[in-house]
Amino acid sequence: MKPLIYLDNAATTKTAAEVVDAMLPYFTEQYGNPSSIYSLGRTGKEAVTKARETIARSLGARSDEIYFTAGGSEADNWAIKAVAEAYGEKGKHIITSAIEHHAVLHTCQYLEKHGFEVTYVGVDEQGILKLDELKAAIRPDTILISVMFANNEIGTLQPIEEIGEIAGSHGILFHTDAVQAYGQLPIDVDQYHIDMLSASGHKLNGPKGIGFLYIRKGLRIRSFVHGGAQERARRAGTENVPGIVGIGAAAGRAFRIMEEKTAKETELRDYLIDRIEQEVPYCRLNGDRRLRLPNNVNFSFRFVEGESLLMMLDMEGICASSGSACTSGSLDPSHVLLAIGLPHEIAHGSLRLTLSEENTKEQMDMVVAAVKRIVERLRAMSPLYEDFIKQESK
Repeated sequence: MKPLIYLDNAATTKTAAEVVDAMLPYFTEQYGNPSSIYSLGRTGKEAVTKARETIARSLGARSDEIYFTAGGSEADNWAIKAVAEAYGEKGKHIITSAIEHHAVLHTCQYLEKHGFEVTYVGVDEQGILKLDELKAAIRPDTILISVMFANNEIGTLQPIEEIGEIAGSHGILFHTDAVQAYGQLPIDVDQYHIDMLSASGHKLNGPKGIGFLYIRKGLRIRSFVHGGAQERARRAGTENVPGIVGIGAAAGRAFRIMEEKTAKETELRDYLIDRIEQEVPYCRLNGDRRLRLPNNVNFSFRFVEGESLLMMLDMEGICASSGSACTSGSLDPSHVLLAIGLPHEIAHGSLRLTLSEENTKEQMDMVVAAVKRIVERLRAMSPLYEDFIKQESK
């Protein structure tokens, strides 16, 4: 059996051993409800408070600005819908980008059915938001700008500080989906003028089913889940103490090892990009070469169908994806790749490889060899490729 090479860390990450160790007591020993007044409950409440403080420090925020959720998608939904509810009397116009995660796009589409207008700002061929287009989209009734920190498919980093400044100068709230960036990059909410920020535990070696929303103090954001006073009466429901402990431990670990981890992932990323570009003809790197997440590699291969490529890589023991895990069952090409200008037939042949600090150079060599072999095999079965080569040789 071939050794597993896991290169889908944008979809989910392995929970770190120290995170599991931190969580375990809160399943079996310290299992009290943190809303209880007896000591077993108070222990859980103290653990929740500690995790909240850890996350707040990592963002330069206050601990009472961190609200735990069931994940990044819930946090995105909460941020956008709550602003629409609380500030809808001021205006009903929202601005986002054309390459957002579907947790943002589908929420915006939901609001469009309820009387709101949404402008979807375009990006350039590298996936970077067009700031001039953003500025031109602002109206007197604009209440929210929501732009992701880093794209989950092509890894491009957005000019978040500039976007935050633009929003702030117009008195518009600014939300960023930082699910891919949090734990990978240093983020200071004041420096970037961020009013709300979404993150998810399982993207940074924490558990699934837990995330958080940062809400700047003073915003009129109302309850998202009703039925109790948890999360300062803004999100009802008994706290997921093991999950909260887990995301707190994962955040602490991520920022402790960030410098070393980033350096290793960036080196492997660039090595992988260089080899594929040099050794696999008719390929295209998607996303900006430098302004991208340290662990993200995304290529399109002409005359190759992405699903076949993934299935054959899986047979080689390599876990990869063609884009967002949330849309892996869709037959449509990636909306992100279409937004950067790729035609449908090339967008269908995309491959996303997202690394971790556990990957090695030897594994990258194995991946390159497998990609070369599989792409050659798939192209050999393509009549379009055969015709293309005949035309090229004339």
